[in-house]
Amino acid sequence: MKNVLNNFSYGVYIVTTYDKEEKKVGCTINSAMQITSNPKKIAISINHDNYTNQSIKESNVFALSILSEKTDPTIITTFGFKTSKDTDKFCDIPYEIKEEIPVIKDSCGYVICNVVNTLETETHTIFIGEVVEMDSYQEEKPMTYSYYHEKLKGTTPKNAPTYRDHNIIEEIKGNRWRCKICGYVYEGESLADDFTCPLCKAPKEMFEKIG
Repeated sequence: MKNVLNNFSYGVYIVTTYDKEEKKVGCTINSAMQITSNPKKIAISINHDNYTNQSIKESNVFALSILSEKTDPTIITTFGFKTSKDTDKFCDIPYEIKEEIPVIKDSCGYVICNVVNTLETETHTIFIGEVVEMDSYQEEKPMTYSYYHEKLKGTTPKNAPTYRDHNIIEEIKGNRWRCKICGYVYEGESLADDFTCPLCKAPKEMFEKIG
């Protein structure tokens, strides 16, 4: 049965803030929207299990970096499949500090917000933020969730609101190889000895055959 929820439109974003130790933290999300224009407010959704969720609750501020189709896809997997609790996600990624919050430079631009309200669901917190600063970096086409899956062959962490079980392969026309780190799926008869995952740079040895 085709899931009608797949017809919703999503983007791809990096949410950043800092924790109580003032360490830079962040994660990849696809659920964000503007909810009012005056004053300007946006809403984002983050899983309870995500360290960034806890950090936003402590700092009451967050930045939303809007990724473009030209954004380096390793940024998505670094922020989406690792935890800020024990990983410095910013060590190899260009960023700068705005209003004391790190923002991703390889993006269309950023929006910085103060948290003004929250809504708790069974699995996620919806943070409502009032915009205090925003600016553009690139005049590129924003990346959509559909583009990330169809063009980059990316997958979604289990704590994302739009997660689907990637063990379910709807139609297999040939061999497929899945990265055990980030879930990227390569279609082809075999993997070259020097093949690396285009999303997370994992080597050939980290791929498993799924079809």
